[in-house]
Amino acid sequence: MTGVLVVDDDPYLLRALRITLRAHGYDVTVAEDGRAALLAAARTPPSLVILDLGLPDMDGVAVLATLRSWSQVPVLVLSARHGSADKVQALDAGADDYITKPFGLDELLARLRALRRRSLDDAEPTLVTTDAFTVDLGKRRVTRDGEDIRLTPTEWKMLEILVRNPEKLITQQQLLSEVWGPAYAKETNYLRVYMAQLRRKLEPDAGAPRHLLTEAGIGYRFMP
Repeated sequence: MTGVLVVDDDPYLLRALRITLRAHGYDVTVAEDGRAALLAAARTPPSLVILDLGLPDMDGVAVLATLRSWSQVPVLVLSARHGSADKVQALDAGADDYITKPFGLDELLARLRALRRRSLDDAEPTLVTTDAFTVDLGKRRVTRDGEDIRLTPTEWKMLEILVRNPEKLITQQQLLSEVWGPAYAKETNYLRVYMAQLRRKLEPDAGAPRHLLTEAGIGYRFMP
């Protein structure tokens, strides 16, 4: 049974999530503040964590940073904060995904399933296939309709980061720092230019991409 640690100071939400998640086969542990969450995670390491940012004793980002110092457990952050800056801060601190309150339980369950699939895939894929193109990470080769697609080194590096993290939201700052270096962390226009080039080369309809998606103001996500 998959163990889930739910961290939130709202007792009604905790109760609802405990009931819903248990009904879907999860083994649920709850914590109402950051210190209790860290103790619970250390005592019985969970398979997944649902973490609220607005906790009474610690900021959720601080809890996440502490957790990340000794665990790579997938973390889904949930919060009533709607600003993109809060989302970026949480993702850069190590969150794997983000959902904003109020949220639908179906969406929450779907995101948990996606996180669980990624965590179970211990062997890093060398071949990533979509209905439009295929990426061979080992050979550094991209094909579409059986033909090789030539990518520039920068295009390849961007694509590689995204396809190695399927369904995960990669922030603009992460991409800029990894592709161009920390000094370029604010040059978001670079990303727009190179993402447009990748879509023209790989997406059947560059104006309505299905695989290389933009999360406005935050980052990009690869959907297989």
